Amino acid sequence: MPQPKRSKRMPAAERRHQLLQTASKLFAERGYARTTTAQLAHAAGVTEPIIYRHFDSKRDLFVALIEETGSTTLKIWKKSLSTAKNPADRLALLLRQNPMISLGDEEAIAYRVILQSITEVDDAAIHKAVNEHFHALHDFLSGEVKMAQDAGEVRTRFPAEMIAWMLVDVALGYGVMQAMGVRDTNRASTGQPLSEIIGEILLPNRASGTGSDQ
Repeated sequence: MPQPKRSKRMPAAERRHQLLQTASKLFAERGYARTTTAQLAHAAGVTEPIIYRHFDSKRDLFVALIEETGSTTLKIWKKSLSTAKNPADRLALLLRQNPMISLGDEEAIAYRVILQSITEVDDAAIHKAVNEHFHALHDFLSGEVKMAQDAGEVRTRFPAEMIAWMLVDVALGYGVMQAMGVRDTNRASTGQPLSEIIGEILLPNRASGTGSDQ
């Protein structure tokens, strides 16, 4: 194997992020189980000991990737909500921000790797990290749904936490279909995006023009 081109010296936080980005791309190309720390080091332009300065193992690196992806998703969601006028507007904005496809290439790749890894490796630490990751996203969405329910924008027939899980499940299902190359699953024959259809189901007042932001 040819020697990697050495990258410049970086601050610890910047190097850690660079290693996570490199790992995400390699995991997407080769799979988590088949990617070695030697390959990660070569792709990142560092020696293996550099990797072990930041992560105890490949598993530890992958858990950190899961955690960072969740943190980034929540930061992007919160930033996008700064333009929202009311609870219905906040929920409508979130419906258009499926992290598997709409937050950016880096996040989309990371989510694809996270799902792919579940079929590759049975590891308690990884499963725990994935579980905590999706529960954190669910809790955030559940809070937004509850806020919209309290404002009279979303019906209270179903608990906010179950509506939030439905949104997570739909987003994951759509993301997996896209990763598998299945096209045209997100639009009705009329061309209406899936996010708008879900929005009309969840937010009938907004759809009919009687919501508080109309």
